[in-house]
Amino acid sequence: MAMEIAAFETFVVGNPPPHKGGRYFIFVKLVTTDGVVGHGEVYTATFSPNVVAAMIEDVCQRHVVGSDPHHIERLWRATYSRGYTARPDLSLVSVLSGIEIACWDIIGKAAGKPVHELLGGRVHERIRTYTYLYPSEQSVDIYAGTDVYAEPEIAAARAAGYVEQGFTGLKLDPMGGYSAFDPRQPSLARLDLAEAMVSSIREAIGSRADILFGTHGQFSASGAGRLAARLERYDPLWFEEPTPPEMPEEMAKVARSTTIPVATGERLTTKYEFRRVLEVGAASILQPALGRVGGLLEAKKIAGMAEAHYAHIAPHLYCGPIEAAANITLATCSPNFLILEAIEDWSGFHSELLVEPIRWEDGYVIPSEAPGIGVTLDEDVARANPYTGDLLHLEMHEEPLG
Repeated sequence: MAMEIAAFETFVVGNPPPHKGGRYFIFVKLVTTDGVVGHGEVYTATFSPNVVAAMIEDVCQRHVVGSDPHHIERLWRATYSRGYTARPDLSLVSVLSGIEIACWDIIGKAAGKPVHELLGGRVHERIRTYTYLYPSEQSVDIYAGTDVYAEPEIAAARAAGYVEQGFTGLKLDPMGGYSAFDPRQPSLARLDLAEAMVSSIREAIGSRADILFGTHGQFSASGAGRLAARLERYDPLWFEEPTPPEMPEEMAKVARSTTIPVATGERLTTKYEFRRVLEVGAASILQPALGRVGGLLEAKKIAGMAEAHYAHIAPHLYCGPIEAAANITLATCSPNFLILEAIEDWSGFHSELLVEPIRWEDGYVIPSEAPGIGVTLDEDVARANPYTGDLLHLEMHEEPLG
């Protein structure tokens, strides 16, 4: 008798202050007829979490319950095409991503193998990681702002502290907020601050770690070019999402105008959107977020396309530890993996949510050999920390910014 998915459950979990990785996490649990459990994570910011939970329920009832979790391609196409869409729909594909990850977790457990062994096999024995510069005060709400991004000396000291922990990559975005009215030109004051920040950090850490300069699509191609010209002398590993994601042709102008590699992908979904990035030369480093891009198999296809273009992958993470485990799985079995985004060392609440924490040592993740995606959600902790608000996972300013 073929294995079938018999039941599902969603968890909308509140992430306590300082909210590293987001205000909340949305997890999916699938259970088969013979009792095998799989967990996934949905990363969507376009609707409030209670709405997303209802979307997960609708997809599971229509497409998942009664299906064989091994039939990933069939489930993917049926869900992707529902309602006569069959195009990259960020919210729908985010829901599909969490479900698909949970299916792979089941597949790995049923086979007694870690999923990376089923997607080509281990390539990397350990996974290099980077982190954002976060406030050092653990009680600080990162949404309330911090002097880490206002004072170059504080940023440099914080960066040096991360390097002492073992990190060899550090990311920051000192360019201010992002708005529904972007792209815009950066102000001279922000250009000065960015240069001072990067200069101060480079002086503090030398060549012990890469600097990853993040932006969030705030700028036009010409504005991003002005910023890149200020930063080139400090040799950042990448310039992230310099223009908004909808027109990779504009981002390609930035890539052609600077020696800094361009990275992008956190707001893209499916192989179709990443194909455009590669086709027009918009970026040489792709950053799929596994809880949004379409799941593990879709991300593996994107990694293969990138490999054929001599491009790297660097999975993006602003989410919880289940998406992190999926990112680690992809990184482990991908020859063109570059570096993995971490939420610091995944201690604190990220660790509490797992039965066994992600193994992080001296700047690197050691991939788990446990069957499935390598981690297990502690459902008691998840249920004990429900999110009861209605805020979006991330929110943009609804007025123009200077």
